[in-house]
Amino acid sequence: MFKQILSKIPRKSSKSSETREHKSVSGGLNASSSVRKSDLGSNKTSNQHNLGANGASNVGQNQGKKVPRTVESMVNGVTLTSYEALPSFRDVPSSEKQSLFMRKIHMCCVLFDFHDPTKNLREKEIKRQTLLELVDYISSANVKFSENVMQEVIKMVSVNLFRSLAAQPRENKVIEAFDVEEEEPLMDASWPHLQIVYEFLLRFVASPETDAKLAKRYIDHSFVLKLLDLFDSEDPREREYLKTILHRIYGKFMVHRPYIRKAINNIFYQFIFETEKHNGIAELLEILGSIINGFALPLKEEHKLFLVRALIPLHKPRCLPMYHQQLSYCITQFVEKDCKLADSVIRGLLKYWPITNSSKEVMFLSELEEVLEATQMPEFQRCLVPLFTQIARCLNSSHFQVAERALFLWNNDHIENLIKQNCKVILPIVFPALEKNTRNHWNQAVHSLTLNVRKIFSDLDPDLFEECLKKFQENESKEAEMNAKREATWKRLEEIAAEKAKSTEPVLIPLILPTRTTSGSSI
Repeated sequence: MFKQILSKIPRKSSKSSETREHKSVSGGLNASSSVRKSDLGSNKTSNQHNLGANGASNVGQNQGKKVPRTVESMVNGVTLTSYEALPSFRDVPSSEKQSLFMRKIHMCCVLFDFHDPTKNLREKEIKRQTLLELVDYISSANVKFSENVMQEVIKMVSVNLFRSLAAQPRENKVIEAFDVEEEEPLMDASWPHLQIVYEFLLRFVASPETDAKLAKRYIDHSFVLKLLDLFDSEDPREREYLKTILHRIYGKFMVHRPYIRKAINNIFYQFIFETEKHNGIAELLEILGSIINGFALPLKEEHKLFLVRALIPLHKPRCLPMYHQQLSYCITQFVEKDCKLADSVIRGLLKYWPITNSSKEVMFLSELEEVLEATQMPEFQRCLVPLFTQIARCLNSSHFQVAERALFLWNNDHIENLIKQNCKVILPIVFPALEKNTRNHWNQAVHSLTLNVRKIFSDLDPDLFEECLKKFQENESKEAEMNAKREATWKRLEEIAAEKAKSTEPVLIPLILPTRTTSGSSI
């Protein structure tokens, strides 16, 4: 009777079935434990492939959750003593190399804690050596990678690379943007493994054995977006690898090109209009410089909008020195591709021209020279007046580097030729600034350069030069008269105020309050 009763009670699932169920959910995070217990036989290999297929679908889900992927004393019930090195590719027959490759890939899905340098030293070294072997195998592969291999490769790369980035405290980073370059970058402690994983991914993407039509299913939009998120890493070594890999992906996977450009746009928009904090703007601009260089002519409207809405506003943030060289290159590439864009670019620079930041002004003037060098006469004439109004302000700057950099524009043959052909418009705008510099500027180098520019205009059109000089002197005398009148007016007002102060003495008026009668009426 007891047996009949017990037989009706539902049995508890066995421990081994629980483990199998857990493995099917966590996939690549624990695949190495089953692999380490398996042989190189065909049955075990097929089991590994099935396990990897289940795990790959969950990699994206696990990224957003806190999954215990770091190895402690045991991983999914397997102690660290079982984390042993697998045979070398040289020690197995060619027929078994692919199955060994898959086992090594699974083995590298295990993560270690690098914040404690004394922890798991043996296992870390085993994984490092395994990763190096995988890099060599990918580099020397002479057979097209199967879809299953690609799936497992991307899973392993995702597990190792996609993580939350450790950030330094940056409370004052926007305020003191020019000190950012002097800060020590935060180096990732896990770089000994990360570097090899990045190298592995780079070799995989660049390999002729990687079929783009198959690989695009796994190197998809989600994967690209997570790569772009890593550009905010504090470690410059990581950003350098990311730059190279993303550029290779852009070149190989044509289907992803519009998405990559749009995603980079979104990073720029957030940086410009929201945070002004991002570590990878220079690297992203470097990639874009190469992309812009390959744009076909005539330029698409999408590309022109990108210039106006993203690249030109990038001159606004205070940390411009961190990426100005790369930005200037991108801007110049656009103007060289289509000279009609020069007017929009120059007006954009004038819109974001710094007022109180002299070092930033020097950068703007350097970029302006590069843009003007690629500018043709019609576009130059459109923005002539606002451009040289700003240059005149720079000529009069008390900061000698700003004034000097503005005067250097006349040393460029192309720009000088443009100025000479529009001398009648330009000279009246800049003449007052030149004349003030020759009389009052404190810096000798600026004074000498001003005299040279003054002589260029004097030799080019003496009559116009004399006319501008006469007008300047007339304006100067008028200004002196106005100043004298103003001073006289203020002096007269002060005298009148002093006379009134003497003649008017304060008079004390007694305050008389009405008295009340007993009946309540006032008298």
